[in-house]
Amino acid sequence: MEPEPEPEPPVAPPAAVLPAADVEPAPEPEPKPKQSWFKRLTDGLSRSSTALKDSLVSIVAKRKLDDDVLQELEDVLIAADLGVDTAMNITEALAADRYDKEISESEIRAVLSAEVAKVLEPVARPLEIDAGRKPHVILVVGVNGTGKTTTIGKLAARFRAEGRSVMLAAGDTFRAAAVEQLKIWGERVGAPVIARDIGADSAGLAFDALDAAQAEDADVLLIDTAGRLQNKADLMAELEKVIRVIAKKDADAPHSVLLVLDATTGQNAMQQVDIFRNVAGVTGLVMTKLDGTARGGILVAIAAKHTLPVHAIGVGEGVDDLQAFDAQEFASAIAGVEETEAAQ
Repeated sequence: MEPEPEPEPPVAPPAAVLPAADVEPAPEPEPKPKQSWFKRLTDGLSRSSTALKDSLVSIVAKRKLDDDVLQELEDVLIAADLGVDTAMNITEALAADRYDKEISESEIRAVLSAEVAKVLEPVARPLEIDAGRKPHVILVVGVNGTGKTTTIGKLAARFRAEGRSVMLAAGDTFRAAAVEQLKIWGERVGAPVIARDIGADSAGLAFDALDAAQAEDADVLLIDTAGRLQNKADLMAELEKVIRVIAKKDADAPHSVLLVLDATTGQNAMQQVDIFRNVAGVTGLVMTKLDGTARGGILVAIAAKHTLPVHAIGVGEGVDDLQAFDAQEFASAIAGVEETEAAQ
């Protein structure tokens, strides 16, 4: 007897297919509003300002402003790398009006902001390009890891946005990564890059780059250099050679020598200014990585001691995260003063 055949499984009815017109598209994510530069700066300096705020609160809580409190405040300000002179000026300004009285944290922050701004205002100067020089030669120097190549790329982007013709020179001939990074920036901003094989003579490359920039009638020539420790005599001598060779092609060049400083190095940045100023004739400063440290106050100490122009500061990796230096904005941000307070 043959087995009965198994019943066929029931066939499910076909799924309903909506016409394309009836399918509601997924909503587009709303773009995040772009933060103001002051907000980005405040966020970047939050580690520096928070460290100061926490120390100030613990010192002044329910205490009158006497000699002991002033000494503690001065010690905190010095520890924050603001420098001895600036720390003394702040405590003297506080004592002048509030001695033997209770003082709030907000009052201290207001005085801190005002005194820091006094130090920084004379040095807050934009990097100006001399249109009478073709090209205006900018030599960028500093130790390893400060962000020289990235700074060059961001400056090039700014100059191109201003309508200037720009040429880049990959003078860090020791690191293939630095050369490639500069080439990427060149493609990104539309600026030709003069480069040579790894290990090529950097002085010779700088000479060739200036020759090419003159031939192209470029407005700006930005020259990268190898990162070097300030205590290595042979490397510093090589930097001097680069400058001498450039001067053979244009007696007034380089017209600007920018020292890029890494804020995370704290007091070591002060030593770098001492050495590079003597060797390379530094004309201005750029400070990077202020968003990665609680030592942002070192810029104040450097400004007080050296009075070199501070052209720009950086608080991130984006092109817009390097901006012209504004003394009042920086002072407000490091003191933890809100934007509305700073504007008053």
